[in-house]
Amino acid sequence: MSEYMEKFSVSRLIGAPPGYVGYEEGGQLTEAVRRKPYSVVLFDEIEKAHSEVFNILLQVLDDGRITDSQGRTVDFKNTIIILTSNLGSNYILEGINGQGEITEEAKNSVNNLLKHQFRPEFLNRLDEIVFYKPLKKSEISSILDLLINDLNKRLSDKQLTVSVTERAKNYIVDAGYDPVYGARPLKRFVQSSVETLIARLMISEDIEPNTTLEVDYDGRQLIINH
Repeated sequence: MSEYMEKFSVSRLIGAPPGYVGYEEGGQLTEAVRRKPYSVVLFDEIEKAHSEVFNILLQVLDDGRITDSQGRTVDFKNTIIILTSNLGSNYILEGINGQGEITEEAKNSVNNLLKHQFRPEFLNRLDEIVFYKPLKKSEISSILDLLINDLNKRLSDKQLTVSVTERAKNYIVDAGYDPVYGARPLKRFVQSSVETLIARLMISEDIEPNTTLEVDYDGRQLIINH
């Protein structure tokens, strides 16, 4: 929600007022839901939004509808709205018990921080507050599988396939694991190490179509067998 930190950013959600540039285009939020009413709408890092944006959300969360800048009523009753926030993440990281669960003390600290940050009428309109634990290495491993699948989709026009050995997978997970920053370090490591390695190979060699590029770890670095 860093794009919506200014007061005027409300017009991006529901549309610009009559006479202003972009009036006929409608709002990013209202147009998306008007065209696809059965949707999941995600507001990422909601704490960064301007207070005027919260006024819009209050109406959506309370009435289930909103009127855009062109006077059309947009129905949100079939929409699932998810708001994410990093507030109190330090309490959660420090509040994991021996069983890997978030302690009640940590949850209470986060709830107190939310009450300090957001107005009571806004929090009262949320159906539930869900606490997410830091990602574990097993979950990072599953995310790595998704990243490799995405890479294979991008290489499909070259008729190339990438596979990762168990040794390489363990090395990548260890190198890209950070409980504080989640999956982002893993994605950066895959881009800088795996994708760069493949790109250099494609530049230096004329690889035959329908080739499988096997990413392995030789004990010192990642290598590619093909």
